[in-house]
Amino acid sequence: MTLDPGGLGLELAMAVAAGLVGCFAVLRRMTLAADAMSHVALPGIGLALLFRLQPLLGALATLLLGTLLIWGIERRTRLPIDTVVGVVFSAALAVGSLLTSGEELIDALFGGAGKVSGLQSALGAAAALAVIAFVLASRDRLVVSLISPDIARTSGIRVAALDLAFLVAFSLTVALGLRFLGVLLMGSLIIIPAATAKRLAGSLRSMFAISVAIAVASATAGTFLGAALHRPPGPIAILVASAFFLVSLPRRRRA
Repeated sequence: MTLDPGGLGLELAMAVAAGLVGCFAVLRRMTLAADAMSHVALPGIGLALLFRLQPLLGALATLLLGTLLIWGIERRTRLPIDTVVGVVFSAALAVGSLLTSGEELIDALFGGAGKVSGLQSALGAAAALAVIAFVLASRDRLVVSLISPDIARTSGIRVAALDLAFLVAFSLTVALGLRFLGVLLMGSLIIIPAATAKRLAGSLRSMFAISVAIAVASATAGTFLGAALHRPPGPIAILVASAFFLVSLPRRRRA
């Protein structure tokens, strides 16, 4: 199996975005919700295949639609975000399972190592850079809104808009990784490196660095080992990320 340089570059950019977004997903206690959120892409993939469209475009459309739905329901009902995501995820998984079947469903669930066109690589890299820039530029506001939404509002931070922007960045990161990891595994690459970094880091900056390093190392290992073993890269990448987490367990978690 030959490696695609454009695909590898896009995968590494996605891994950096996943490492950064995952830090705030973990800090916001979105661990389970974040994993479930990636499953919202499945109906879009099914519809795109049904109408012979690009599956990633369908996935992105339903991810953004699901993000708006989750944000709107959470704001109106004040239910915990993991509850809202759980309901939307269950409905999306049911619809997606009806629309997608056979080998197409397996590819959608676990991803693969297909060739990426130059246009796809450029657009994907631009989207990944946009997510990275958002997280780095908004990290202080995200931290303040995480500690106390009331303090954030009195400081002039538009908390609702910031929450929506974060959910959109999260959805975009998920869409970037669907080709490589699929809807079942993409959430894991966002959560596991960040959860490991939280145990090892002494500051937000070091948490960013550790999470990104683990995500990039896991994605790279998945790509090269998958090519060598003729296996999909996604499961291998998540196993490598899980190994990092297991190694971190003996370390005492920092306060």
